[in-house]
Amino acid sequence: MADQKRREEAAWKSRKQQNHPHGKIKSLKELSSEYDAEHTTH
Repeated sequence: MADQKRREEAAWKSRKQQNHPHGKIKSLKELSSEYDAEHTTH
């Protein structure tokens, strides 16, 4: 029974760590500043 619990916890931890595979989620302010930087340098 303890082995099953350990396996379940390991699976949960690995799922938890794979939640954000593409890095940190950016805030609206960060996104808008990046957009402005890309589109106002003509």
